[in-house]
Amino acid sequence: MTGLEQTGDRAKRRLPRGWFPAPAIQATAALHIGGALALAPAHIEWRWVAGTLVANYGVIFAATLAPRSKLLGPNVVRLPPESAARGEVALTFDDGPDPEVTPRVLDILERHGAVGTFFCIGEHAAAHPATVREIVARGHSAESHSQSHSLAFAAYGPWKLEREVARAQTAISDACGVTPHFFRSPYGPRSPMLDLVLAREKLRYVSWSRRGYDAVDPDPARVVKRLTSRLTAGDVLLLHDGASGPRRTAEPTVLRALPRLLRELDERGLRSVSLRAAFGVLANA
Repeated sequence: MTGLEQTGDRAKRRLPRGWFPAPAIQATAALHIGGALALAPAHIEWRWVAGTLVANYGVIFAATLAPRSKLLGPNVVRLPPESAARGEVALTFDDGPDPEVTPRVLDILERHGAVGTFFCIGEHAAAHPATVREIVARGHSAESHSQSHSLAFAAYGPWKLEREVARAQTAISDACGVTPHFFRSPYGPRSPMLDLVLAREKLRYVSWSRRGYDAVDPDPARVVKRLTSRLTAGDVLLLHDGASGPRRTAEPTVLRALPRLLRELDERGLRSVSLRAAFGVLANA
């Protein structure tokens, strides 16, 4: 397909039905329109308009770096109230699938009767489709963590964002036969333009309420403490079953922390379910 044909296809893309710009985007548009109207008859000195817009961009930038913010669009930070009332939490795993680590994580979850949500990198899913199939076959869900897990993901323009998200959808669905329903950004930062891309792909954005930092901390006790301190039903917990950077040589912390964490959940009467189960999404949707 030529570049001209691709541009034409993009131009034909319609806004998803029921989609509205996020609050921060609406405010930005209003400030630009208001600034233009104020400057037209020269009622307001341009410095005031410029200062207001710069301050607005500062807010947008801060929201981009705040993974749990909802200024840039809907954001799943916790499970629905009815799920929390059932004593449920969500264990989520990023950066896989890893053909060595992920099956061991699945074994640990199975021993405790727990269900997890795996945010897969599209390139990893394409390289290890059997591991993605195993995730789904064993009752867990495979969701999207972008195609390449680029550090620059949040700085991508709209067309590159769309390609990155769409390719991950294809790679993961080709691997396991189920299209992702949830999406988590690489590293956490979120582009102001991502919400529209996710709406077109019918994806729901997910962050977390607690993270263990197991990808950088080799001490499983500290990881578990971060995840369980003030833990409540409805929390979304973040761990890793893969490495997005150079392959780790030591045993991943998740394999030593997860059994302790699951025992702690059992003692507190909490159980881990997939995001699909918590939100009532059909497993094969």
